[in-house]
Amino acid sequence: MNRIPIYQVDAFTSELFGGNPAAVCPLDKWLADDVLQSIAMENNLSETAYIVPGGENGEDYALRWFTPAIEVDLCGHATLASSFVIFEKLNSSLKAVSFSTRSGRLDVSRSDGGELVLDFPALPPVAVPILDGLEKAIGVVPINLYRAQDNEGKFLAELANETEVRNLDPDMEYIASMAGDGLIVTALGDDEDCDFVSRYFAPHVGILEDPVTGSAHCVSVPYWANRLGKTVLSARQISKRGGALQCELDGARVKIGGRAVLYMVGEIMV
Repeated sequence: MNRIPIYQVDAFTSELFGGNPAAVCPLDKWLADDVLQSIAMENNLSETAYIVPGGENGEDYALRWFTPAIEVDLCGHATLASSFVIFEKLNSSLKAVSFSTRSGRLDVSRSDGGELVLDFPALPPVAVPILDGLEKAIGVVPINLYRAQDNEGKFLAELANETEVRNLDPDMEYIASMAGDGLIVTALGDDEDCDFVSRYFAPHVGILEDPVTGSAHCVSVPYWANRLGKTVLSARQISKRGGALQCELDGARVKIGGRAVLYMVGEIMV
């Protein structure tokens, strides 16, 4: 029987019970894929991350992410959580860590103040026709609809204001039936210290609403940078738990900064 350490971390928050919880399991070597998926299903969090020392091209670690239903190509909050565990529990001398992933090399740095900064690919969306049934499914009229051009890209709908985003109660069956990787809804922030707000729905991968989503900001940051004519942006994901992200568009990359809090340390027997 394997005894696997597990950490549960609240990501993109400085307060316990905020942000987005992720499980992180450091491994010596990969377990069978069905075991990795079963652990993620048992954890029943939006993401369980697994890290193994040594990446394919000399990175510090290899990293994989699993929802309760599938393995995914990119996850921001579980990358932040994995980095937090490395910096706080596995190798406190590091100031930066690199990962080998399905989305290529990803780097995370740690500031002296404790903020972690993800270096992720920018996935700028392009305008697409409004989908039949979308207005009825979300209950409001979107200003425009966009879609990221990566494989199975996320849809992004800009709404009229923050209140519409906050009050949205969408038809999850409709969103699950959409092609691609879920739906981001976004609008200008009401406060001067917040450039834009968003929510992200991904029922197709077993997540009705993700509390705070780093990968969604790979799409929304290029969009709002172009829309507002600025590259440094303050964002909030206004789910029930909520989270804050400090973002920067840097050419073909998006820098996403946030904090994390350790909730639980345990051990899995498999």
